Amino acid sequence: MNIQINGLNDERFQRPLQLIANLFFEEPKVFREHLEDADIIIDFHLDIDKKIKSEAVLSIKYKAEQIHAKFEKEFIPSNNEKERFKQLKNAISHVYLNVLQDYSGIRQKWGILTGIRPTKLLHKSRREGINKEVTRNKLKEDYQITDEKIDLMERIVDRQLSVIPDLYDLKHEVSIYIGIPFCPTKCAYCTFPAYAILGKQGRVDSFLAGLHYEIQEVGRWLKEKGIGITTIYYGGGTPTSITAEEMNALYEEMYRSFPNVKSVREITVEAGRPDTISPEKLEVLNKWNIDRISINPQSYIQETLQAIGRHHTVEETIDKYHLAREMGMSNINMDLIIGLPGETVNEFQYTLDETKKLLPESLTVHTLSFKRASEMTKNKEKYKVADREEIERMMRLAEMWTTEQGYEPYYLYRQKNILGNLENVGYAFPNQESLYNIIIMEEVQTIIGIGCGAASKFIDPKTGKITQFANPKEPNAYNLGFKDYTEKKINILNELFS
Repeated sequence: MNIQINGLNDERFQRPLQLIANLFFEEPKVFREHLEDADIIIDFHLDIDKKIKSEAVLSIKYKAEQIHAKFEKEFIPSNNEKERFKQLKNAISHVYLNVLQDYSGIRQKWGILTGIRPTKLLHKSRREGINKEVTRNKLKEDYQITDEKIDLMERIVDRQLSVIPDLYDLKHEVSIYIGIPFCPTKCAYCTFPAYAILGKQGRVDSFLAGLHYEIQEVGRWLKEKGIGITTIYYGGGTPTSITAEEMNALYEEMYRSFPNVKSVREITVEAGRPDTISPEKLEVLNKWNIDRISINPQSYIQETLQAIGRHHTVEETIDKYHLAREMGMSNINMDLIIGLPGETVNEFQYTLDETKKLLPESLTVHTLSFKRASEMTKNKEKYKVADREEIERMMRLAEMWTTEQGYEPYYLYRQKNILGNLENVGYAFPNQESLYNIIIMEEVQTIIGIGCGAASKFIDPKTGKITQFANPKEPNAYNLGFKDYTEKKINILNELFS
């Protein structure tokens, strides 16, 4: 789909126009110059006096059809160029969304919002003491978000503040993310650092040496500055891909190097691949008082698991879940994915029925996203997925099912190229929510990333400004430079917490 845009010469409009086009079409291309083979042409007219008057006319090539949209809003004069552009972009986005909705017949429930953390908008209003009704009206007027999605946002924000009452006061502590980049195999939809571990012991040994070094140096800095840790999260990859002995040594290092680990509010270890779980590894988790883990089925359809590269069986997922329960794991999370290749509402209903037999403490329902670097995106012709209407039916089914089982939504995020322009939602039984998931999604606290592919997000306690820093994803690159990356992170931390 080629879209020609007339009347907007400022190149800063290119990205927002492209992002909104992505909501409607697969791999659309937006041009701001004349195009011989344009599928649709949109003419923008922008007038600013006391009001911003924005109008768009969509002309469908080869048809004598035109679609009109208009938008008017009070213009707030400002010497701040960034604020002025924001007002113009908002007006243009409104009419652009409306003509594309009329053209396609698709209603975007998230309106013009393309960001991945919608609940941050509500948290900002809460911190500023803005009335709930005023906030709702603003979300509808400024972003065209539907009541359905605003209701979901409100439920989640209320839940988060009940779970972490001091959510807005965590900026003087940090959380830690520890990335272990190994898996038994790589799933077709995955773009996380995940390298097949089989036959790579030398690589693993080198990586673990660097990881221990990072933990020691970051721990030393935290102790020197008297800064506490709120949560610790082991992700990857699959952190339980390494041996029980390697896990034991890693957790021992964590307790030795980090300050007051016993007072950390939550420690999570992803054991997402059931084929990495063993009695010996669960004994190690028990030894170090870690009882929040993830065991991720994604689907209970064996053919689906094979198609997406998860080389374990449905029975193995169920057996390892029961093993973890028997060995004392009292807070288990499971991930399910809506829209996996070949699955319809019927298959997803079966997955929910099987999940009901286990009822983990928390459940994250993901909507499949075609991530740019994934095997699934590179070979889309191999992976047939459901259409938008079926995906929406699956999401509604998940919403009804979780309510019936007593789960409450407690965090959400969105992704680029997500099916149906929907969202990923985390559900949990009361008091079983993942604190780390809330903290990272709402960006209220510095998260120090340690390990391969680990992304640090530094949040200035005074201004809230966010600085990002990522370790390399490839183990060899990490092994060659971990001392340098550690030093750079500590330099950033010194500037923030001086």
